[in-house]
Amino acid sequence: MRIGIIGDFNPAFASHHATNAAFQHVARKLGIGIETPWIPTPRLTEPDANDSLSLFDGLLATPGSPYESFDGMLRGIEFARTRNWPFVGT
Repeated sequence: MRIGIIGDFNPAFASHHATNAAFQHVARKLGIGIETPWIPTPRLTEPDANDSLSLFDGLLATPGSPYESFDGMLRGIEFARTRNWPFVGT
């Protein structure tokens, strides 16, 4: 399973490490493999962003404003909402 984490990973934020750990914990409990790459918000303003997002089984929009690109975050959310893509926003 591939879950894209929309946000700008900051190693100084404990919550970002906890997000990664939570996904790994769930995967172990369910006995499944999971990949959870972080998708930097500036990347989502590029023309091929929708193609990249469509490779994920689901998306998570992280808290953490200010984002490097607020427009990128909104585009990621729009992608999920307009396609009925599995999505969680916190």
